[in-house]
Amino acid sequence: MGIVVTGATGHLGGLVIDDLLARGVAPDTIAAVVRSEEKAAHLAAKGVHLRIADYARPETLAGAFTEGDRVLFVSGSEVGQRVAQHAAVVEAATKAGVGLLAYTGILGGPDADLRLADEHKATEELILASKLPYTFLRNGWYTEVYTANLPTVLEHGAVVAAAGEGRVASAARADYAAAAAAVLTGEGHENRAYELSGDTAWSFAEYAAAVAEATGREIAYTSVSPEQYLGILKGAGLPDAFAEILVDVDAAISRGLLAKTPGDLARLLGRPTTPMPETVKAAVKALQG
Repeated sequence: MGIVVTGATGHLGGLVIDDLLARGVAPDTIAAVVRSEEKAAHLAAKGVHLRIADYARPETLAGAFTEGDRVLFVSGSEVGQRVAQHAAVVEAATKAGVGLLAYTGILGGPDADLRLADEHKATEELILASKLPYTFLRNGWYTEVYTANLPTVLEHGAVVAAAGEGRVASAARADYAAAAAAVLTGEGHENRAYELSGDTAWSFAEYAAAVAEATGREIAYTSVSPEQYLGILKGAGLPDAFAEILVDVDAAISRGLLAKTPGDLARLLGRPTTPMPETVKAAVKALQG
């Protein structure tokens, strides 16, 4: 029995393990579920146990969990394939008799009306049907989703989106990781759903201003129509299906879906969430070396 983090070589899972270790959790009580032992060598070097498994290969999940484990189930990245993959994870966790299954879903849960939410909603239903003790970590947007695109923004001197005047209550990825670690190490989180988002919702004009402030360059916000944005994304080489999902996300932002600030994330952290401009400054500094 211990703490298990799936997707542990991904951005979020790796930060969760770092946070657990920083909290003083003994590394030999942590298990990292990964697809590649080689990519997880840095975790093994810290004393973390490795369990090799792949969501897409259900037979490999048989040894991923043990009775009583407190599991962080990080959602898969293969959009369109996730319901079947997640069903395999839930089945394996149920057979093992884990003590808690904490799932990283999407802000709004059953009320989220964007396409990316469909597989998350289906997964929550699978977890509820399993009767396992659960925690739904309904994550809002990571600020890093936007700062990852900074080279393009700086190249064109513009933030381009089809979100109109919509706002995003994002937080740093490390904030969400710390919240997950708090749930895995704390008590009283069973059978609860947390709506996780940043303390402050920002507009794309404000994001552009933050990039301008951090770089000393003129950066504008260019608001385009969904059709124009789809064309821009396809022209940049994105697959049609992924481009359509991004346009749908901006449409949801324009409706206010990602602007919610219920405060659950800050309460789990015991501190304010990381402001968007702070993450922008850190990303710019990293780009500049």
